[in-house]
Amino acid sequence: MNYLLDTHALIWYFEDSINMPVKIAKLIDSPTHHKLISVATLWEIAIKSKQR
Repeated sequence: MNYLLDTHALIWYFEDSINMPVKIAKLIDSPTHHKLISVATLWEIAIKSKQR
């Protein structure tokens, strides 16, 4: 199955945040699913990283 990850899910996953539901983290870790990231997500992360 294909999953489009939103910005929060992607950030929380890579930061190993407590906000990331365990079920979603396992889904992202699963090699049987295709994970997609929008160009808009990358743009939003770039904006957020400049604000820190």
